[in-house]
Amino acid sequence: MMPQARSKQISLIDTPYYHCVSRCVRRAFLCGVDKTTGKSYEHRRSWVEQRLLKLGQVFSIDICAYAVMSNHTHIVLHVDATLAKSWSMKEVIERWHKLYSGTLFTQQYLNGEKLDVPAIESVKSITEVYRQRLMNISWFMRALNEPIARKANDEDDCTGRFWEGRFKSQALLDETALIACMAYVDLNPVRAGISSTPESSLYTSIKQRVKSAIKGEQPKRLLSFIGNSSDIKVKGIPFLISDYLLLVNITSRTLKEVDVIKINTKSNNILQQLNINFNKWQTLTHQFESIFKGAVGSEDAIDKYCENQQFKRRQGISNIKKWFGR
Repeated sequence: MMPQARSKQISLIDTPYYHCVSRCVRRAFLCGVDKTTGKSYEHRRSWVEQRLLKLGQVFSIDICAYAVMSNHTHIVLHVDATLAKSWSMKEVIERWHKLYSGTLFTQQYLNGEKLDVPAIESVKSITEVYRQRLMNISWFMRALNEPIARKANDEDDCTGRFWEGRFKSQALLDETALIACMAYVDLNPVRAGISSTPESSLYTSIKQRVKSAIKGEQPKRLLSFIGNSSDIKVKGIPFLISDYLLLVNITSRTLKEVDVIKINTKSNNILQQLNINFNKWQTLTHQFESIFKGAVGSEDAIDKYCENQQFKRRQGISNIKKWFGR
């Protein structure tokens, strides 16, 4: 099956939430320790995390969850198109210039230099291009991956492609898909045996959230949990952070073959809110990426997504029915 065009995977009329995965080519090591050579690439994890969190402050794209693994990264993103459309011309250019040099005219505009009418029109035109890019996941991933690839190649004294040509993108069409995918990403290091607990996993969003929760706060550079807020103007993940941290902790214990029956008796507000039993949740969060290859959500959500995207067939619908059916 030919891969779908990126424009056919990202549909903001269906959902602002997406799970993105980038993998290194030729089993190259992004981070971690190469067992063959014994060479450590651990320091590169901070490259990815620092760049990722910076981009979340520049783009109108929020970071919900992330995990930097040895040869791939997982990120759950939220596109805030409304925010990007509210920015002034000056703010758009200022944000773009934090990452790229822009044009001579945009530089002169920010410096307060007097521009003639054609130059002003050029600035207005390129500003709208920048605005669209600043709420575009493909541009976000490009701004993340290209600098990392250059630094890694410089360090390895080599040239050529470092990342696979295409990052994987999954549309998360409802709350169950979103929170299950976030937990799947947050549990990646535990599942891989790199960390014993979620809170001890380095360069992950769950580490950031636990660290802030201890102080009664939420990380400023991650999309916040807002509970069941009825205020449509409040942006955030529609669950309580305390419920999510508890659920991730409980779920992580099942990865180490703890008695599932004892864990299953524990009530959790998120599972009750989603009307999903723990056994199904356990499978979703342990095998999310292998179960779902395309968009994820309820059958109704998948139907609307396929209709809007003009897909002739519903990819993976049997798994959708199995794991999202009531």
